[in-house]
Amino acid sequence: METNVIQKIGQIGVPVKNVENAIEFYKEVLGLSLLFSTERMAFFECNGQRLLLSLPEKNEFANSSSVIYFQVEDIKKTFEELLEKGVSFIDQPHVVAKMGNTETWMAFFKDTEGNTHALMSEVQI
Repeated sequence: METNVIQKIGQIGVPVKNVENAIEFYKEVLGLSLLFSTERMAFFECNGQRLLLSLPEKNEFANSSSVIYFQVEDIKKTFEELLEKGVSFIDQPHVVAKMGNTETWMAFFKDTEGNTHALMSEVQI
């Protein structure tokens, strides 16, 4: 057995410019659990996955993050709730793929730092 086989993602890092604004958005608006924070970073927990928001150590790390797809049960309801909280959506919930009796729905949004993320939901039809 290989010893260097990747087993899981340890955490996902998202570069931010303002840690306090980002904490408020991810905790109060998205409802993620804040584990702890410092002046330069904040750690959240999302159903066993750790999310790190941090000020970039170097300018070359200050680019937008990868898209994080947050899975939700009812995408239309969650979309409406987050819209009411002032989340800036790029599009409406829409079908992106159909596989058998399952539709995959997505709706993309921006966080306070300009990073693009998405809600996603798998709907049985």
